[in-house]
Amino acid sequence: MSWRSGSRGVVLTAYHPSGGGGDAPEGRRSGQYTMNHDHSKKTPDGASFDRSGSQDSLDELFLDDYWKELENIHETRGNNHEERVALVVKEPDEGELEEEWLKEAGLSDLFGESSGNSQESVVFLSTLTRTQKAAVEKRVETVTQTMRKKNKQHQIPDVRDIFRLQNDSKGKVCDGSEPSTVRTSENKNETQDGTKDPKFRLGTDEQKSLLEDMPFLDTDINLEISFAEQAANLKDSSVGKMWKGGGGDTLLPNFRLPKDKTGTTKIGDLAPQDMKKVYSLALIELTALYDILGTEFKQQKAVKIKTKDSGLFGIPLSVLLEQDQKKVPGTKIPLIFQKLIAQIEETTLGTEGLLRIPGVATRVKSLCQELEAKFYEGTFNWENVKQHDAASLLKLFIRELPQPLLTVEYLKAFQNVQNLPMKKQQLQALNLLVLLLPEANRDTLKALLEFLQRVIDHRDKNKMTLNNVAMVMAPNLFTFHGFGSKAIEQNEFVMAAGTANVMRFMIRYQKLLWTIPKFIVNQVRKQNAESQKKEKKEKAMKKLLKKMAYDREKHEKQEKTPNDADVPQGVIRVQALHLSKVSMAIQLTEELKAGDIVARFLSQKSGNLQTLKREEVFLYEIGGNIGERCLDDDTYMKDLYQLNPNAEWVIKSKQS
Repeated sequence: MSWRSGSRGVVLTAYHPSGGGGDAPEGRRSGQYTMNHDHSKKTPDGASFDRSGSQDSLDELFLDDYWKELENIHETRGNNHEERVALVVKEPDEGELEEEWLKEAGLSDLFGESSGNSQESVVFLSTLTRTQKAAVEKRVETVTQTMRKKNKQHQIPDVRDIFRLQNDSKGKVCDGSEPSTVRTSENKNETQDGTKDPKFRLGTDEQKSLLEDMPFLDTDINLEISFAEQAANLKDSSVGKMWKGGGGDTLLPNFRLPKDKTGTTKIGDLAPQDMKKVYSLALIELTALYDILGTEFKQQKAVKIKTKDSGLFGIPLSVLLEQDQKKVPGTKIPLIFQKLIAQIEETTLGTEGLLRIPGVATRVKSLCQELEAKFYEGTFNWENVKQHDAASLLKLFIRELPQPLLTVEYLKAFQNVQNLPMKKQQLQALNLLVLLLPEANRDTLKALLEFLQRVIDHRDKNKMTLNNVAMVMAPNLFTFHGFGSKAIEQNEFVMAAGTANVMRFMIRYQKLLWTIPKFIVNQVRKQNAESQKKEKKEKAMKKLLKKMAYDREKHEKQEKTPNDADVPQGVIRVQALHLSKVSMAIQLTEELKAGDIVARFLSQKSGNLQTLKREEVFLYEIGGNIGERCLDDDTYMKDLYQLNPNAEWVIKSKQS
C-alpha cells in the first residue's frame, strides 16, 4: 500500500490535529474537534447563516461535516510512514496553454508548419457558433503573438484569415454572422450551411430567434442552443441582469430536460469517431462559456511521475482497468471499486452516519495491505470487513489515485463552476466537463454518484441527506496532493462551501450531466455531412478522370442509396441482422416512436431476439450525417428521418 505523507504542505489543511497518529474512533462528538476557524458561526463577510429545514440548503452544521472529514483524512495520512512523491503540476510558459488547448480541440493545424493546409479544420470551423469562434480566435491570437516573439520560422496566419478561409470555401459563415473580429451585416439570417434550412440551427441569430420563440421555463435546460450563446444573450438582457447573482441561493431547482422529438442522446450512445468530435466541441463550448461569464479556464498539466504498475491503491485508473479486464473482459469500472460498494450495500444503507463516521484507522490500513496481497487471488475474507471500514476504503481508493478522479487537467475547472453566476450555467458547465473526462474516469465517477444517490435515498434512517453526503465526499474528490494548499488555506470557507456545492450538483443532477446537448450532436451531424460532400466530390472527380465516357444517368442511379431505390417515400427499412435474418418496411407516421419499432420486431418471436431482455434491445441510426447513434425509445421517427434521411436503421443489443 502506498501511503501519502502527512506533510501539510501537499494537502489542503482545515484542521491542525493536536494528536499524532492515534486510531480514529468510529464515533465522535462535535465537541471533540479542535477547529482553528469559527466557521460554524459566520460566513467570511459576517452574514449569519439562515437555518433551513430543506436538505438542499447549506448551513454551518453541514460544513462541520466537511471539516470533520478533512481531519479524518489528515489523521489517516498522519498514520502513514511511507513517503509518497507528490504529483507536480507544471506552470505553462506564455502561449503554451493556448497551444495545448488548440491541440486538444483538434485545431493544431491552425499554427505550425501545416498551418492553413487542413480542409478538415475548415469543415470543423464552419460548424462553430459565434461565441465558439471567438474562443478559438482568442487562443489562436495568443499563440500567434507568442510564436512571433519567439521568431518561429513557419508560416503564422492572421487569425482573421483562418475564419476568412472557411468562409470563402463555403461562401457563408456557419452561424449566419461574420466572425467576431470581422463581422458585417451580410448573411445574418442564414444558417451555417448558407441556407434557410432549419435542420441544423447553430447560428447566433437563429439561436436568438429560438430563445425568444421556444416556451422554455426557468427550470428547463435548453439543449438546442449553445450554452455560451444563451449566456451571451442573457448577459445583455434585462432578464440576465435580474438573474445575476442568483447562484448564491443555496436551494437547488428542479431542473428538467424538455422532451426532444428526435431523441435524447446519452454518453455511450454515439460511435467513438463521433465522440471524438463531441470532445473537441465540448472543450471549445466550455471555454466560450467561461469566457462570456468572465471565469478563468486553464487546463492544468501534470508532470509525469513514476507510479505503481500493479496492485489496487495508488494505481492509475487505466492500468487498474487493464489488469481487471484480463479477469473480467469488458469491465469499465475497477473491480475493487465495485466490490467495496457492494460490500457497503450488503449490510444496509440505513446505517446511521454511513460515509460520515470513519472506520478505525489502524484497521483500515491493515485491510488495505491485506487487500493488496489477496484480492486478485480471491482469498480475501470479506466477512471481516465492517461497513464503516469499507466506506473508508472506498474514499481512500479515490484519494490514493495518482491523478484525481476529476483529472489534473480539469479539477480546477470543476472547482471554478462555483464562480458562475447562475445555477443553470453551473449545471451546463458541469455537463460539458463530464463530456471532457476520459472514459475510465467518467464511468467510475458515474458509479460513485449512483451509489451516493442510493445512500441519500435512505436518509430517513441513515441521516445522510444530500448536503451531508456532499460535505463528506467533497474533500475526497477535490483536495489533491498535486496542488499547493497555501492559496487554498486563505479561502478555506469558500473552498469548502464551493466544492461541496459542486458535489451537490453532481449528485442531484447526475442524470442530466450524462446527456450530450443536442446543439453539439447537430454540430457533429453538420461536420459529417460536410465531410461526406467533399468525399463525394473527390470520388466523382476521380471517376470522371478514369472514365470520361461515364454514363451520367447510370452514375446517378448508382449514387442512390438502397432506401431511395427500394423503399417508397415515407417508409424506412429496418434490419436486425445481428440478431436474426429479419428486415421490415416501416411506414412513418407522426406518432411512431423507436420503441414501437423495437416492439414490432420482438413480437415476431424469431431469431436471437427472444434470448435478450427488452431493455437490452435498441434501434440504431447508422450513417448519413452521424456515425452511429443508439436511440431512446421515445424518439419520434418521422422527425429524426427528416433530420437524417440517408441513415440506415438497425435493431441490435447495446453489447453487439
